[in-house]
Amino acid sequence: MTVAEKNEIVRQVLAALERETRIDLRRYPIRVDFNDGILTLEGETGDISAKKIGLELAAAIPGVEGIVDRLWVAPAVTMEDGEIRDHTCDALMQEGAFHGYTIRVLVKDAWETVRQGPAEATGLVDVEVRDGLVVLNGRVGSLSHKRLAGVLAWWVPGSRDIVNGLEVDPPEEDNDDEVRDAVRLVLEKDPFVNASQIKVSCRDFEVTLEGVVPKPLERDMAEADAWYVFRVEKVFNMLEVVE
Repeated sequence: MTVAEKNEIVRQVLAALERETRIDLRRYPIRVDFNDGILTLEGETGDISAKKIGLELAAAIPGVEGIVDRLWVAPAVTMEDGEIRDHTCDALMQEGAFHGYTIRVLVKDAWETVRQGPAEATGLVDVEVRDGLVVLNGRVGSLSHKRLAGVLAWWVPGSRDIVNGLEVDPPEEDNDDEVRDAVRLVLEKDPFVNASQIKVSCRDFEVTLEGVVPKPLERDMAEADAWYVFRVEKVFNMLEVVE
């Protein structure tokens, strides 16, 4: 591929990002590099939807064979890594789904046990935070637990990105019903969203939200919750605001 062809792909990616109203390149510029079929996106986005949509638009450009994701979400509140780590651990320990799980954190390159589960328990969540990036590893008992742990980490206002490396033991086959149920669960747990008024459907890992909400902010928060769920590839927000 010639230099001119590479530059054309970069131009097409930037043009696609510029056309998307939910991506603000002026406030949050994104650096785009392209080499050997691999496109790298680097920078900060205003929210989770801008990050996920940007990655989807870039991947759809002809000639792009793979994506390196170096996009961070602008934090709602600036926090030190230790503070993010502590909030994430608190959320995990307060969530009933993780009752009995062992929770460990990485502090100064050494693992510390925050809570030790019973001897017969197999659940383990390791939490590591680097420059606002929360990395989750360990073992959980279901896909819903894996997804819920990731969302709880996203809900910490200082988090800039999540890498969810939790293994499901025993393994489960993922499908649209699993994703739909996980989104419903997350909406029900969000104290700022009235989940009873929201219908969730999922097809090919693309989620549709329908129903009514009282405020535009709640509409946006419900959409963000859906994007936070692991493996959700697209969100169609059909929620109506009825004040």
